[in-house]
Amino acid sequence: MKILIVTGKLAGELVIKASSTKKHEVHVHIADIPIAAFLTPNRIINEIKKIDDSITSELDLVLIPGLIPRDASIITKETGIPAYKGPTDAADLPIVLDLLDKLKLSPKKAADKLIEEEQQKRALKFIKDFEEDEEKREKLLKKEENILVGELPVGRDFPMRVLSEVAKAPFLKKEELIKQVNYLVKNGADIIDIRTIPGENLSKQIPEIIKTVKRVVGNLPVSIDTLNPDEIKAAVKAGAELVLSLDHGNYKEVLPLLEEKNIPAVILPTDYTKGWIPETVKERVESLESLKRKCRGIDVIPDPILDPVNSKSIVDSIKACKEYTSRNPEPIFFGAGNVAELIDVDSTGVNALLAGMGMELGAGILFTPEVSGKNRGSTYELAVASRMMFLAKNRKSIPKNLGIDLILFKDKRKHEKIKEKIEVPIIEAQGGIKFTQDKAGSFKILVEDGKIKVIHYKNMEPQIALVSDNAKKLYEEIIKKNLVTRLEHAAYLGAELQKAEIALITGKDYKQDLELFRKPFKL
Repeated sequence: MKILIVTGKLAGELVIKASSTKKHEVHVHIADIPIAAFLTPNRIINEIKKIDDSITSELDLVLIPGLIPRDASIITKETGIPAYKGPTDAADLPIVLDLLDKLKLSPKKAADKLIEEEQQKRALKFIKDFEEDEEKREKLLKKEENILVGELPVGRDFPMRVLSEVAKAPFLKKEELIKQVNYLVKNGADIIDIRTIPGENLSKQIPEIIKTVKRVVGNLPVSIDTLNPDEIKAAVKAGAELVLSLDHGNYKEVLPLLEEKNIPAVILPTDYTKGWIPETVKERVESLESLKRKCRGIDVIPDPILDPVNSKSIVDSIKACKEYTSRNPEPIFFGAGNVAELIDVDSTGVNALLAGMGMELGAGILFTPEVSGKNRGSTYELAVASRMMFLAKNRKSIPKNLGIDLILFKDKRKHEKIKEKIEVPIIEAQGGIKFTQDKAGSFKILVEDGKIKVIHYKNMEPQIALVSDNAKKLYEEIIKKNLVTRLEHAAYLGAELQKAEIALITGKDYKQDLELFRKPFKL
């Protein structure tokens, strides 16, 4: 292809370097403007007219900077040469040029965004096609590695299923229970787990809880999380499709009912009635194998018990998982939440790494509660990580460039910075504008129920509430309605609304006027 790339002075050198390719005939035109994003379609049309005919003749296309806000269609109309947006960053030009034959460029959307969208579309389609292939599903369910939990296939050949816990469910009001369950389902939970209160017998309350949850989740399985035989029986009779958990101390009491109802169970290598917990890798594995034999009338999902970092030994617990799955076919239960809840690190990377380990170890279920603030969002993180690992496993690749990722706080690629040489006075900003009340009123900004809510007050009385998940839409609506009149107030609102949107995306707590991020520890 014969391609013309139009850019500005500051990016010129980088664009020339990044666009050198033997695959296409590329010509770079550097416009007499410092910043490429300042170019307009009309300015680009004029620039093209300046270029020698030997270059513009028989051009296949023109690539303009991806950051230009306006549509490139007018360039095509005026010059007769197809014009499209290139990448937002010049460093991504090699990828775009390499994929030109396969990529349908857009006059409205940057090329790198199109690549990301196409990768994601293909990744999601692969997973969707797999999940909807009934013939393949039935074939895989005949293997020992896979079982059914309710109507959900679980096993080594399927994506790892995320089991999300509703903690202290018996103490929640019905409205709060429904709200929590809806949140977990919306964020990717495959199984909803009802956790009871250790040491208490709440079997009379459990049937109504199970029925309420089942009405909310539709076809998703519901599990009961207790060792109390009375609570297990009550939950199974009410419709629970998975039991957490059986061990050597309680299995005899509930096994006949589970066999009758064909309900699978997570099994533990413990005997809590005697206060016995295995210490070594060998004890864990042999105890699980012994309990599996005792429960041979039902499908089991063994839980070797993943230990938190530096409790007993996370390494030994992982070794127990590996030892068990090397000797036995069934998928294991992998307690990611045991680790993520008990380490003061953002849960995103922890959950992704644990999901990768779980995939290698033959996990069928990834378990998480969302008890602490730092673990909020773990259901979503594990749901995404599970898909990533399923794709990596099927593509026989590392979990990178899959079309799905969990990169929230950093950038995937380190781009070259274009330094602008300017000769102007440089002043260390001091701030310190004296506060003056805006005659149009004031605002209270909240983040709740997945939205930013902005309440406008005048004379201390609320007048109107605006909601959106987008800061730009909110401040534009505020301006349209003439709810702000002072420049410093408008600037303040823009900063606060952007903070609120970032909090919404990252799961951080938003508090108006307080900082959102800080460097946690100074070395």
